[in-house]
Amino acid sequence: MKDESIDNMVVTLHLQKGWSIRRISRDLDISRKRIRRILVSNAILRDTTPQDQIPLKKRRPGKLDPYKEFITELLDKHNKITGQRVYELLKEKGFKGEISIVRDYLRGIRQVGSKTPIRMVETDPGQLAAHDWSDYNITFTSTGKTEQVTFFSYILCYSRRQYINIVDDKKQQTLFRELIAAFIYTDGVPLGVRGDNQKACVDRWELGKPVFNRKYLEFATHYRFRPLTITPGKPVENLKIERQFWYLEQNFLNGREFKDREDLKSQLQMWLRQVNDVRIHGTTKKRPIDMFIQEQAYLQPLPVNHYDTSVVTQKVVNQESCIYWEGYQYVVPEKYMFELCPLRITENQLMVYSPLGEQIACHPLAEKNRKERYVGYHQKPSKKPDLAIADVILRLENMSPEMGEYIEHLKRHKPGSWRHHLRSLLALKVNYRVEDILIAIRRAWQYKVFESGTIERFLENNSEPRYSIKLSFKPKTNNDYEQQK
Repeated sequence: MKDESIDNMVVTLHLQKGWSIRRISRDLDISRKRIRRILVSNAILRDTTPQDQIPLKKRRPGKLDPYKEFITELLDKHNKITGQRVYELLKEKGFKGEISIVRDYLRGIRQVGSKTPIRMVETDPGQLAAHDWSDYNITFTSTGKTEQVTFFSYILCYSRRQYINIVDDKKQQTLFRELIAAFIYTDGVPLGVRGDNQKACVDRWELGKPVFNRKYLEFATHYRFRPLTITPGKPVENLKIERQFWYLEQNFLNGREFKDREDLKSQLQMWLRQVNDVRIHGTTKKRPIDMFIQEQAYLQPLPVNHYDTSVVTQKVVNQESCIYWEGYQYVVPEKYMFELCPLRITENQLMVYSPLGEQIACHPLAEKNRKERYVGYHQKPSKKPDLAIADVILRLENMSPEMGEYIEHLKRHKPGSWRHHLRSLLALKVNYRVEDILIAIRRAWQYKVFESGTIERFLENNSEPRYSIKLSFKPKTNNDYEQQK
């Protein structure tokens, strides 16, 4: 450590009093080498001009020097790119050095902001996995358009082995399908799976505890894992999955171009196997694939039958002999018009069943942005599909025993158009529930009203429709019905 008082004493004793270096060393108890360094330093500072300064040692060219300009251009284009990805691109250009040289150089030219330390909690093998979604804006080279792409990520918290896929939406059925695919990819199920507070998993929080969605709990029970979530406002509790999204963004999305979604998926799967699985993880200092070999034995075995992710619901066949689903009309046989039929919607298909449980139609789901509204074809009817009046009366009477008496009164009050009114009443099942229709008919009977249009207006003003939009239809004219008598 530099001591100015000793420096001053050495200089004055040697230059002013003429003491020798040996005498100064003996009296001050310091080495002769130190005394010489002090004297030389003093002489240089006092007597050497800038032109006479001691020349610096020549620096030997490094392996990274020819690539520094390329690295600068890369950082200008992708300022958050990781050292691993920079190293990969440099190797493609012929770089022969190690990744440590690249990381040291990047650390020197980048400005590192202040960080708050976060405690990483490690878990035992097979104990925990985490999942989440993340959206990125990606420009595809085939069209030049920027699209928002949603990534689903699942990670085993011990080994850090990851499953990532591109999805179309964040619905619960999509979550279930991706979790099943992740379980198959890792060939097992952990004891606990943590997500965030998305609606597909958590309905609400009560008294500081999450209330999980009933369907999600059913899914968790099928695979025998404990559902977990993070505390609202504390995203660091799911830090392992959040950090992996950061790595995906910096190492995969940066410095790559994608032709379209299929090309993106293809490159993603290749990156998972060839880069993400075999890299040295920054925390564990091991390859995820090597740690996964240890963890796999602790995962629960997969069930023989996977959870059915289909949507099961019921819809009324409308006046066009179709089932309306998410903006498209799916054709069913004409004899089931106005019947309430069960539906089963998978990832790719829509299946329609009769009220007795027999499958009556199966269609592929309509593609996104398809212009044609109808899916499937009717069997070339000779006339517009319709029901015989006897079937109309039978179905109305099945709604409630009191309908028979109302039908008789309607026939007497509307002798020329009663068929039209009965068909219109039956068609109301497309947009309204049977209970609401019966309330409207009882009110009409009370006030001696036998117009189907009046009953429909009452339902419009006082009932909640089945759909957010009303499905319209045009009943036949009285003349058409007279011809069918």
